[in-house]
Amino acid sequence: MAVEKNIGANNERAGAKQEIHREHLEALANAQKDHLRDKLEQAGKESSRDVDQHKALTEAQELANETKERPVITPQSPAERRRGPITKQRREQSFRGHIKDAQQDMTSGERLFSKLIHTAPIEKVSDIASSTIARPNALLCGSIAAFFTITILYFTAKHYGFQLSGFEAIAAFVGGWLLGILYDYFSVMIRGKKH
Repeated sequence: MAVEKNIGANNERAGAKQEIHREHLEALANAQKDHLRDKLEQAGKESSRDVDQHKALTEAQELANETKERPVITPQSPAERRRGPITKQRREQSFRGHIKDAQQDMTSGERLFSKLIHTAPIEKVSDIASSTIARPNALLCGSIAAFFTITILYFTAKHYGFQLSGFEAIAAFVGGWLLGILYDYFSVMIRGKKH
């Protein structure tokens, strides 16, 4: 009887161990099943992403081909379409309008002076002078030459004790101005006229 009890106890223990082992195997199987399901879902998402990317690439290529076939039209604003090409007359009208607007903010003396210097003959003389006599390089060279020449002459005259007549500044400016005009002339000959 003791042997039978022992065998019964061993059988119960073995059954309990088998039950624990079976539960453990079921838990592992469920975990593995969940893991495989997640992997399948992820693979399905990636494959659908690949399909979506392929569709998008195909659509982009089709659009690019359509764009190549169409002529390029540059859009214009409504103001550009109304205005048309800029002519000398329109530029002159615009300039006169801006001058009138600016003169409205001036005092009476400033307005009178502005009207005087913006008359046609004075503007023409000013344009000619700015393109010939009053060149920026010529004026700059004349000013620099006058400054250095007068500085050197002043200190020399002070040291040796003689007086300057006043003509030295004019002569130095004219000499520098001539150098500036020559520089402009040769630079236009070498590089060409700037547009």
